[in-house]
Amino acid sequence: MTQLGTWQARLTATTAPAAVILIRFYVGAVFLFEGIQKFLYPDELGTGRFDKAAIPAPGFFAPLDGGFEIACGALILAGLLTRLATPPMIVNMLGALLITKLPILWGDAPLFDGASGWWDFVHESRTDLAQLCGSLFLLIVGAGAYSLDAHLHPTATA
Repeated sequence: MTQLGTWQARLTATTAPAAVILIRFYVGAVFLFEGIQKFLYPDELGTGRFDKAAIPAPGFFAPLDGGFEIACGALILAGLLTRLATPPMIVNMLGALLITKLPILWGDAPLFDGASGWWDFVHESRTDLAQLCGSLFLLIVGAGAYSLDAHLHPTATA
């Protein structure tokens, strides 16, 4: 096997069961739909939200983030290059938690007026935490038996 073939095999190989499709569907759909909404509703979910959260260069970072969410969400949904699509989304969720949710703990979150403390943080972070955990899970186990990755290496799936 060539070096490129070995790299591709490691990237797409999965021994995860078919049930992983449930996690892939959830994680991929949420990223895909949230990315689309950054363009459909830029004032509320795209550039305007990034500006309100004091993220620098919101006109650059909001569309970049939305584009990554659309592309990676679609790849995750299809189960294609899943291990390549999840790291950017892990970084995305860590950024969302650190920049927009962590300030809730000390009551200084521009996106969440009046929210402060542990319980408000946990409540507002639930989707980000679920997306982070789902993405980490997919990075570790791969796309599962019902995926394009599995079809690229059918002997590697169980």
